[in-house]
Amino acid sequence: MPLLPEEPQIHESAQGPRATSASGRTAPTPRPVPGPRPAAHPRPGPFRPTPPVQRTPHDVAAKPGPSGPAAHTAAAPAPASPQIQLIPASAEGALDAAEEAVDLLLDSGRAPGEVLVVTTGEQHPWATHELTFGEASYWAQHDAGDDVFYADAAAVGRATTRPVVVVAVNGGPDSAAATVLPLALGRAGALLIVCGDPQQINSVLGAGV
Repeated sequence: MPLLPEEPQIHESAQGPRATSASGRTAPTPRPVPGPRPAAHPRPGPFRPTPPVQRTPHDVAAKPGPSGPAAHTAAAPAPASPQIQLIPASAEGALDAAEEAVDLLLDSGRAPGEVLVVTTGEQHPWATHELTFGEASYWAQHDAGDDVFYADAAAVGRATTRPVVVVAVNGGPDSAAATVLPLALGRAGALLIVCGDPQQINSVLGAGV
């Protein structure tokens, strides 16, 4: 009979392993193991910030970009004005001087289509001849741009820009040079050659010619 009260103690001791099983459940409580996982998160963390750091310099470099175009636009408005060369000649000899200038230009490598010759007085013989076939044929040769083109004071306004313009101040009214020379300067892309009286030419284009 005294053993009976001890049996419940045995049962309680039997419950002990359950507690141990519970303790076995608590054994996972050293779940600091998941703790390292947050520690693993910081590892990728530093890699994420670095790409933004590399991008920001590009963004900063892109900011000066607008200033770059500004520099280009500043350089763009510096178009070189055509050079002006003066060949002293009388009104009677201006056309011959212009012909010699054209020969020198072609000999130096200029293409014929790069040269426009303008007269203030009598037309060049080539222009007189070509106009006998009609103005349409005459201006068609101008538009083709494959040969030296000759125009007079009335036609220079219709001519387009060519790298070199040669002006023969070979007479005409007193106002001819004052009218033709500014137009010829506007048609010259790189070089304007003027054959005529230096005093008259300087009075129109300036003393710096």
